[in-house]
Amino acid sequence: MATFESSHELLFVVPGDPQQNTGGYRYVRELVAALNQAVVLNQPGISARIAGLPGQFPQPDTVALTAMNELLASAAEQSWVVLDGLAMSAMPEILEAHRSRLNLVALIHHPLADETDLSSQQQARFFAAEKRALAAVPHVVTTSRFTAERLRDFGVASDRIHIAEPGVEKRASGAPEHSANGTADVAKTIRLLCVAQLSPRKAQHQLVEALSGLKELPWQCVLVGACDRNPHYAEQVRQQIQRAGLCSRISLTGEVDGDALATLYNNADVFVLPSLYEGYGMVIDEALGVGLPIISSNGGALLHTADRPGVAMYNAGDVAALRERLGGWITNPDVLAQARLRAESESLRVRTWADTAAAFKAALTDFQSRHPHTEFSADWLSLRQPADYKARSQNLNAMLRDWLQQKSGDQIRPQPPTLVDLGTGLGSNVGYLVKVLDKPQKWLLIDQDTGLLAAAVARLEPLGLSVEPRALQLLPQTFAGLLPADTRLVTASALIDLVSAQWLQALVEEVADKRAALLVVLSYAGRFDLSPRHPDDDLLRVLVNQHQHGDKGLGAALGPSATAALTAELQSCGYEVHIAASDWQLGEGEGEKHAELARQLMHGWVNAAIQQDLDQSTRLKVWLDARERQLAAGALRITVCHEDLLALPSRAG
Repeated sequence: MATFESSHELLFVVPGDPQQNTGGYRYVRELVAALNQAVVLNQPGISARIAGLPGQFPQPDTVALTAMNELLASAAEQSWVVLDGLAMSAMPEILEAHRSRLNLVALIHHPLADETDLSSQQQARFFAAEKRALAAVPHVVTTSRFTAERLRDFGVASDRIHIAEPGVEKRASGAPEHSANGTADVAKTIRLLCVAQLSPRKAQHQLVEALSGLKELPWQCVLVGACDRNPHYAEQVRQQIQRAGLCSRISLTGEVDGDALATLYNNADVFVLPSLYEGYGMVIDEALGVGLPIISSNGGALLHTADRPGVAMYNAGDVAALRERLGGWITNPDVLAQARLRAESESLRVRTWADTAAAFKAALTDFQSRHPHTEFSADWLSLRQPADYKARSQNLNAMLRDWLQQKSGDQIRPQPPTLVDLGTGLGSNVGYLVKVLDKPQKWLLIDQDTGLLAAAVARLEPLGLSVEPRALQLLPQTFAGLLPADTRLVTASALIDLVSAQWLQALVEEVADKRAALLVVLSYAGRFDLSPRHPDDDLLRVLVNQHQHGDKGLGAALGPSATAALTAELQSCGYEVHIAASDWQLGEGEGEKHAELARQLMHGWVNAAIQQDLDQSTRLKVWLDARERQLAAGALRITVCHEDLLALPSRAG
């Protein structure tokens, strides 16, 4: 599968000041830095930047709505824009207005409706708005598997979602004040650290309550995090500390800079996170990254994020259980020392931000390769051309040529009619038909990728054609009036299995209105066969076909049933429909290009299948390894079944 390439800068959009020091903002900043760092180091990367929006969020005011609308309107045609969920989830109307001209990606940390302290009416309002917003954005990246699964409740299909979990900056483990045998002095004061903005969801008040029952034990606690986001709650926590007589033992620092935070991590003995709900819980990784043992709730995604060596979990909201965990480690230095050793060992396995950037780039690569209206790789289009040409139906070619000659013969002074190619890419389909059809030929080339269109024009004009390129994203609503009045033929290659029934209906209505012929070739027919057989061929085929029906941004794709659906639509408009096989035959003696096509094809199948059933990933990778060995040995043959369709308007019509 070709890696993600964008002719435009990747734009991340966040609400407010991008420099805010919460987990979500730090995630975006660190991810963008890692993507850009790869470019600086001359490695595969993406040029990226962050834009902050003015106004009120997450319930957007007029300023926020206007700012988002103007920013998206100013983005270059077909550029990729990553929208932070806090910014986009409550403004579906804006997204719907721009989705046809931009490649939008939603970055969801956790749904707005899952925030604590919301009334039932607020939850319902956020849920409805975010569900509609997510329907308007074809691609979704979440920061945890927990959130990915939660989005199913919002109607987001699993094949639209990728996961890019947070990373950490690698820091040397502090490991302060440990004795040579790995134990700590029982009289040592245990330094507790909690890093989270002060808010009811982070539940610092429960930590204070738990510690108020452990006054006789030796501990100090530092609460790090912004106090001004919810000043009323922050003041409640201050008063709670004062009433408990713990002002000398619990300190509130507010936000601190990176160096100060690193010092606090390295000087701490235990990290504590009492949060009631997290979409991931980045601070768990950050604490483990410096080898700190952790006491954490299991709220939200923490059930998975904190389920690691060196972390003691308790049920979110259970203050007595939190107090028990704290007391157990403070009074048992040997147990705490062992937890520290386990945390230090786990620190070696914590992801870096470079790992997060690689996962995010892989998500974009998949979105680009599967979406029918995104920029397809020129390398892939070139690679498949020989197999495409060899597979095309000669019988349908002859029928189309005869029909066009007859139509020209009916005219007193024949003029070259307009021939339209949808999803032109590099112009491979037109390049083939140039040799099949009589000249002169006048072509209208339609594709959303301006780079590919320019390459197609440069390739086709020397063949003596009249060529007009048109950059346009083909959506059901764009078909009405799209075709010139003199359109004689509309053609497309390897496209209709990726679109919805509504898309096909709109296409047929426009083609029938012009009484044009329609030639649609190389549509996937739902079957591929490999020789020799493998026990998991059928499993792979079933999962790939399920993936073919996923939402590619235009509703549920028709996949292998596209040709039958198109036939029914055409026949209802009085068209005569002819169908012929156009199978790829890849195998022995086909040369290096066909071998590379087969390799990339199999990788694409396995990636699609794993997206459908993650539990089968090991089994499918074993299948791929076996098939790649056979391919390298020249002992593998692959047949991929395609269908060509030619539809001719009846004379009566």
